[in-house]
Amino acid sequence: MLMWDTKDISNLAGEISLVAGLVMWATTYPAVRRRFFEVFFYTHYLYIVFMLFFVFHVGISYTFISFPGFYIFMVDRFLRFLQSRDNIRLLSARILPSDTIELTFSKNPRLVYSPTSILFVNIPSISRLQWHPFTITSSSNLEAEKLSVVIKSEGKWSTKLYQRLSSSHQIDRLAVSVEGPYGPASTDFFRHEALVMVSGGSGITPFISVIRDMIATSQNQKCKIPKITLICAFKKSSEISMLHLVLPLSGLQTELSSDINIKIEAFITREKEPRSEATTEQIKTLWFKPSLSDQPISAILGPDSWLWLGGILSSSFLIFMIIIGIISRYYIYPIDHNTYKIYSWTSESIIYILVICVSIMATSSAAMFWNKKKYGNNVETKQVQNVELPSTTSSPTSCGYNSMREIESSPQESLVQRTTLHYGERPNLTKLLLDVEGSSVGVLVCGPKKMRQKVAKICSTGLAKNLHFESISFSW
Repeated sequence: MLMWDTKDISNLAGEISLVAGLVMWATTYPAVRRRFFEVFFYTHYLYIVFMLFFVFHVGISYTFISFPGFYIFMVDRFLRFLQSRDNIRLLSARILPSDTIELTFSKNPRLVYSPTSILFVNIPSISRLQWHPFTITSSSNLEAEKLSVVIKSEGKWSTKLYQRLSSSHQIDRLAVSVEGPYGPASTDFFRHEALVMVSGGSGITPFISVIRDMIATSQNQKCKIPKITLICAFKKSSEISMLHLVLPLSGLQTELSSDINIKIEAFITREKEPRSEATTEQIKTLWFKPSLSDQPISAILGPDSWLWLGGILSSSFLIFMIIIGIISRYYIYPIDHNTYKIYSWTSESIIYILVICVSIMATSSAAMFWNKKKYGNNVETKQVQNVELPSTTSSPTSCGYNSMREIESSPQESLVQRTTLHYGERPNLTKLLLDVEGSSVGVLVCGPKKMRQKVAKICSTGLAKNLHFESISFSW
């Protein structure tokens, strides 16, 4: 059990790899992953231990059976590491009375992402180690130079962030690092005649990006926009402020197009009537001071990322093969054919792993710096120089970067007219879904588990053959 054979299979290395794999597997259960996300996240760094000792266990030759997929992962992981080293320029924070914050970052116009994508965010002043995934609410088609995420104050990390930004202390700048965005390669919502989005609480956030993308498409007149019905359930009336996020902070260049048909059914389940103090609750926006050291969120490999990724994979593997060929021919081969000594599996595996890492780091870094030099510098300088300061006419308290600007407590008038509020009741999902007209109705849901199961059951019962449940998961 404790044998480490350098010329054959090592039992001890295999046991270490097995234990690391079992620990990672145990933390994937929803009870651990959702309640203790940091435990789940950091435990999965044991993949390094798992793969390293797996190589020591079976030797480098047998490892090549599973090597191609892990090689691609190593390239992707190092590129994400390079991206996370940059300080990202944070433009503003929109603070909602429902303990929710919308952070808006500067973005390279060449960066394009799909609706319902996520972004990993790290704020060193809150925690240097913790990275948290948040749903992107903006649309790259509607806001070419901005990217927004919504953070609900529910855990320790998000609560600290909300308290810091909502406090009376003035904040000049907030250092932020990101990884991503990550999301589906495509979301073809336009194939449906109608689209129904069912959300509970902060589950509305992925649908905001879908609606903004639909608005952008309607302005460009590219194709027919499906009818949109947003069914959202909130516990308290203060959470209605989440509907303000449907439209971007900067507003729209034009009014909502008549081609886009949006209907919002908002349900407040724990209050039977509007609260009188709710009218005094206001959304506030905190603006941050720009810095030349901050950079916009950019694709690490530029606009032609897939082409560059293919180049990195092929070139790094070619470099790896050449170096290993030289080492094997002039170093390992002479020792193996010596009658007194045979080169050990462990030493050979270490050499292979080091050469692989060096090849990946060299080619990935070269590709990143080339694209940054070609596409990044001009955009970064232009965005910092062309900063639009908050107008002093918008609010008496909105002068300067350190001010918090009060804005109106309702979305654009045209959107308000399409919103119906229901107090003291839960949405009758069966009736609402069956009442939607159209030959093809796409149904999306994001919220509590019971809500997701109920919507899926309604779509699968056959009561309405036009309902098509979209199997997209927004839950961690």
